[in-house]
Amino acid sequence: MSNTSNAKYGWDNDMPMPLHEKIKQDLKVATLKKDHQVKSALRLIMAEYPSLTVPITLTSGKKTTRPKKSEEITNDDIFGIVQKLIKAEKTVLEVKKQESSDYLEILNFYLPRMATPEAIKAWIEDNVDFTVLKNPMQAMGPIMKHFGKLADGQLVKQILQDLNK
Repeated sequence: MSNTSNAKYGWDNDMPMPLHEKIKQDLKVATLKKDHQVKSALRLIMAEYPSLTVPITLTSGKKTTRPKKSEEITNDDIFGIVQKLIKAEKTVLEVKKQESSDYLEILNFYLPRMATPEAIKAWIEDNVDFTVLKNPMQAMGPIMKHFGKLADGQLVKQILQDLNK
């Protein structure tokens, strides 16, 4: 990724703007810099926006949905889109027997920094009492509720298994 490494693409929790605004801003920058890889990755993310819907009830009483307006799109909505695209790309890479791709790296710029295994382990040690649990896996719920999308469920499961050996 020659062009993308020197550009300031991506998002983190400390930025004052919503993620969908940052994506629009980065798309403009990528277009001006003729950074085609970033531009196409951002367009793929934005192409998924219409799949974000809000339930509504029509005057006839029928329940349906409508696409979310720009101001209704939350960071979590976009994290879900990006994670879905990452999962699809990882599947493609697995078939191709490749480790990574430029597209995957670009998508990762738009996810929040994931909780580290050390941070997860520290939180578990401070907040989970295994003596009251029948099974260590019962701690998954509170842990995932605390970390939300910042923790990978498989990683949490592995940590719990390692702690209870």
